Amino acid sequence: MTADLIDGKAFAATLRARIAGQVAALKADHGITPGLAVVLVGEDPASSVYVRSKGKATAEVGMRGFAHRLPAGTPQQELLDLIARLNADEAVNGILVQLPLPRHMDEAAVINAIAPEKDVDGFTVLNAGRLATGQKAMVPCTPLGCLMLLRDRLGSVSGKDALVIGRSNIVGKPMAQLLLADSATVTVAHSRTRGLPDLCRRADIVVAAVGRARFVQGDWIKPGATVIDVGINRTDDGLTGDVDFAAAREVAGAITPVPGGVGPMTIACLLANTLTATARVHGLSDPEGLTP
Repeated sequence: MTADLIDGKAFAATLRARIAGQVAALKADHGITPGLAVVLVGEDPASSVYVRSKGKATAEVGMRGFAHRLPAGTPQQELLDLIARLNADEAVNGILVQLPLPRHMDEAAVINAIAPEKDVDGFTVLNAGRLATGQKAMVPCTPLGCLMLLRDRLGSVSGKDALVIGRSNIVGKPMAQLLLADSATVTVAHSRTRGLPDLCRRADIVVAAVGRARFVQGDWIKPGATVIDVGINRTDDGLTGDVDFAAAREVAGAITPVPGGVGPMTIACLLANTLTATARVHGLSDPEGLTP
């Protein structure tokens, strides 16, 4: 048995096309154009690539993009002042501050300076709390993309045993909350979890987001399970995920590749969140199919 590939690249392209159609309708019906502001502090090479990709994707779906690049030595207060201006700017519906920030900055303070209704990354304490308590929230992009892929593959995750490996605020914790809200039975594990292979072998769904190359072994996977690999690790062999892909594919029912799996979904869901934020601030219904 060889697992089916979950093609995140193709799914993301379809999602972006749907978003472009909804953006066009928003302009035609209400005269509103969503605007996304992306802030980059410093010259981290990977972050610069991400920011360029986000800018290109924003333009392709018909949104307005506002790029703000600040030197690495920018004082934190200067960044906070910029965020305050973007919070007040009616043309800006979404604000994303690219992480990681330079070491002299307090990431939590910067993130929580973003107005929750414009927090399209879903990282503020208020949005995290809303998600955890089942209220309407802006949802982190990567977990939202993973959920879309799972629903597309499985139809429903209700009643299934799901294992989330990773406990970050960006992926692991919100992923667990989304799966719980969809009535899955969820276990959250991490690199120090005892008996992790046995936990994996019981799981119908495995979401690997631990940040270690090929950490999840093929013989950990339950036959027929659905495996979502969030990891992107640079190795001598190129990019690899957190799952030993070749071995896991011989056991799983479906699996995301790296690259081409979860990665493209993250940017597509950023655009989805920007459209959702725009609709909400104007008192319109949430766009169809873009929220949990």
